Amino acid sequence: MTEPHEDGVPEGLTGPEQAMWRAFRIGRTCDLTEGIAERDDPFGPHPWGEQRCVSAEVVQRLLLDGPQARPGRVAALKLRGARITGVLNLAGGTIGPYVELNGCRFDGEVVVPESRFGTLRLVECAIPRLEAARLHTEGDLHLPRCRVRRGIRLTDAQIGTDLLINQIQVWPDRQGRAIAADGMVVAQDLQAELIETYGELSLRGAQIGVSLSLRGSVLRGAQQRRALNAPQLTVERSLYLNAAWVYEGSGNVTGTPPYGTAPSQDARRKPVECHGGVRLDDGRFGDAVDLHHARFVLNGARREEVSLRRIVTPELRFNGERPEEGRVVLNGAKVVTLIDLSTSWPGPGGLAMGGFVYENLVPYGHFPLARRLEWVAAATPEYAPEPYERLATVLRASGEDADAREVLLAKQRRRRETLPLAGKLWGYLQDLTVAYGYRPGRAALWMAVLWAAGTVAFARYRPDPLKKEESPEWNATLYALDLLLPVINLGQEGYWRLEGIWQWVATVLILVGWVLATTVAAGATRLLRRG
Repeated sequence: MTEPHEDGVPEGLTGPEQAMWRAFRIGRTCDLTEGIAERDDPFGPHPWGEQRCVSAEVVQRLLLDGPQARPGRVAALKLRGARITGVLNLAGGTIGPYVELNGCRFDGEVVVPESRFGTLRLVECAIPRLEAARLHTEGDLHLPRCRVRRGIRLTDAQIGTDLLINQIQVWPDRQGRAIAADGMVVAQDLQAELIETYGELSLRGAQIGVSLSLRGSVLRGAQQRRALNAPQLTVERSLYLNAAWVYEGSGNVTGTPPYGTAPSQDARRKPVECHGGVRLDDGRFGDAVDLHHARFVLNGARREEVSLRRIVTPELRFNGERPEEGRVVLNGAKVVTLIDLSTSWPGPGGLAMGGFVYENLVPYGHFPLARRLEWVAAATPEYAPEPYERLATVLRASGEDADAREVLLAKQRRRRETLPLAGKLWGYLQDLTVAYGYRPGRAALWMAVLWAAGTVAFARYRPDPLKKEESPEWNATLYALDLLLPVINLGQEGYWRLEGIWQWVATVLILVGWVLATTVAAGATRLLRRG
């Protein structure tokens, strides 16, 4: 390029480049479209000729060392329907003007690592690759409806306000990552609704100032990578991995109520789908993790997981589709309120929740206690007391004392299966008599039955006294009760001479009395401990 003309446009520029240069000085959009939707589609098969081409080198000159704005105007690069030839390389540059490219095609990569922008908007553009590690923007970074063939790199980027990538489609780089944004910081919202990725979405150690929304998105892992890899993610408010409402025939989001009805008859719910593992280990979420209507397609042979290890959040909404394979892991997670659906949890071997702490249970729909016990059993293929005790504590805190006792009884029955034969037999006896002390009414019932049976039996038999002058008046009812109560002396036992089978009857009553007394004492100890 040579010296500029009198109007400030350098010599050697093509017609489209001259139009772009003039539009830049007055902040006007340079529109190179033809007005025919099929021919203006940046993703379509129609070639774009020289009349729509601008050089990446000219764009670089405009943004890094462009002309002054005309008086009363603000310089801005606004392009529509342009084909940008060459590699747009702004690495390390400081770009002051506002930048918005709409419906454009890039022949080469967009390279902006360590660059500084005010606001950068690439809307519905075809881009081979976006390299933006350590990018810094004072305002927004918008990439909605773009298609990126070889991945996006936003590692350690600093986004001053919002990152908007709704409805973007991204294919993987050589390492199988579609979007690599490890360590990225977004001051406000990260909106990634209805996106499609064909490689890993990596957000390791990222920090989101408000909310992260992946509503209605389809995330696919590639090269044995995860669909979503976001350990140590921090979201100040909520992570939305749930469904989006879309109009039929379009991809526009119409509303995203987590629970409710469709906003209109021509709208449908599109669930989020993760084809591959999801890792949110050690994440911190200020309000909630919402998995309403989420669909996880996991490969059991590759041991893929929905890993929520050690996450901390006030609310976890786990009410999506049940994963057919793989595992859901909640080990060490801390949740205040768990909102869940009975049909969302995987079966035995598909759930792990050692050290999982939650304080409130809010079932979404019917969730009977029997299914809740199946939920705990699914998480403990080998007996572990902790999940049972946590569930009982939560139920008791909510006033469900009877259900809490049933849970603790189920725990004792699971424990019994791990004991040797003698322990199992003793356990069965405790279960049959007083249900390990969690159903104390059984002891009274057994005592009443045995007392009645002993009374009837001894009413037919009057034994001889050991010492006639010291013996009390024979009373079959009190004698039977005296035999059953091993500690209390009612003044009947020890004064009569029993013979034959009656000795065996008395012995059985004494032994059964001791058994009942021992089990009742064990139950009372548990009641006192619970109190």
